[in-house]
Amino acid sequence: MDRLGLLVLALAVLFWLLVGSDRLRAKRPDWHWYVTGYPRAALRVLLTWRKVAHLNDLTVSHKPNRRLLGDLAVKGDPLRTHTPRCAFPRPTPNGLSLRVRLYAGQTPAPFLAAADALVHAWKVHAVRVVSPERGIVLITATASDPLAGPNRTTREVSGSLLSAVVGALETGHAWLMDFRRVPHWLIVGGTQSGKSTLIARLISELAPQPVALVGVDCKGGMELGLFQRRLSALATCRTEAIAVLGALVVDMQDRMRLCRVAGARSIWDLPEKERPVPVVVVVDELAELYLTNGSREQRAEAEQCSTYLLRLAQLGAALGMHLVVAGQRVGSDLGPGVTALRAQLGGRICHRVNDPGTAEMALGDLNKDAVTVAQSIGETEQGVAVTTGELGGWMRGRSHMTTPSEAQATASEYGGLAPRLPGVVRALEDLEGGDARE
Repeated sequence: MDRLGLLVLALAVLFWLLVGSDRLRAKRPDWHWYVTGYPRAALRVLLTWRKVAHLNDLTVSHKPNRRLLGDLAVKGDPLRTHTPRCAFPRPTPNGLSLRVRLYAGQTPAPFLAAADALVHAWKVHAVRVVSPERGIVLITATASDPLAGPNRTTREVSGSLLSAVVGALETGHAWLMDFRRVPHWLIVGGTQSGKSTLIARLISELAPQPVALVGVDCKGGMELGLFQRRLSALATCRTEAIAVLGALVVDMQDRMRLCRVAGARSIWDLPEKERPVPVVVVVDELAELYLTNGSREQRAEAEQCSTYLLRLAQLGAALGMHLVVAGQRVGSDLGPGVTALRAQLGGRICHRVNDPGTAEMALGDLNKDAVTVAQSIGETEQGVAVTTGELGGWMRGRSHMTTPSEAQATASEYGGLAPRLPGVVRALEDLEGGDARE
């Protein structure tokens, strides 16, 4: 290539760096990362790996660190060490991943401790270290915080029954709540933390699907009332909640008999025409079902709610009945029923909370690191939460925003799809009739 050709090539590269790169970043940040960000990050990882490994005690020596010089024993660090072998960094939507093969005797612990050092050496937002199998460490680097920016304007569709895309994960992938995989969920978060936003997004995503949505909102229906036209039933106080939950337990027993007669282990083994409609019960502010003033009547109501919820959680998964239980504060002080219910809710989501006990209740039995991360969520990070995931057991996510007007529009658009639950409707009608007679 002559000098003119080299000059044209240099000018083209300069134009790309000054103009084209910024335009691509604005219009397609994912393409910008794969074309520009990933090659630089991968090169930085390869060039610094050996030095970072030496500085953070990630190397090993095949020679003993003790020597005998005559009758004198000398101990010291060996000068010749070996760096663990790493594969070529693989790109992810917002970062890269690196598999490291450990030497005999090495453990993942030093790599976990070196995560912060890797962040600074590679100039990335965050680094997570997990060990997916013995002898292997998987290092995942996130180039930038995908939860810091605004919501995506494009709407992602899950495409399968009982699954909903509710936001974005820190990995750059969609945040998916799949009730077929995880039947029941616990959501906790303080005021203005994003808990109600997540619930609104979840209902909005389930609204177009052939699913019965039942709401229990003991704050007079202020939150879930926005979706009333799409809900098959809405309980706005504890008395109504008892009627609705009790009717659902009866319906669940009917589904058991149906499966037993057909020789099916779940409703999903039944022919589609005979299959009962799936039900998702959303309970907003769980504490309102458990708190009492000490009177015998209120204690009996709280125990009844606790019994119904626990039965739905224990038996509902195979029968197409799913729970989403949310609250600002969820702790053992509400009673032993809450602890028993928590054990049945496999999906966990923790927003910013006002007390450590709630974060511990939500995530403590899964991963202690997740509790620490959840407690570090700031007041300005509305919608950010720690959720259960496949990579190391947990990850951070941010729910997409759903405004009250959007919620009402969704309820109006899909109101005609709300399945009728005869038992629940009769229970509410009988309750209203009893109140009128009194």
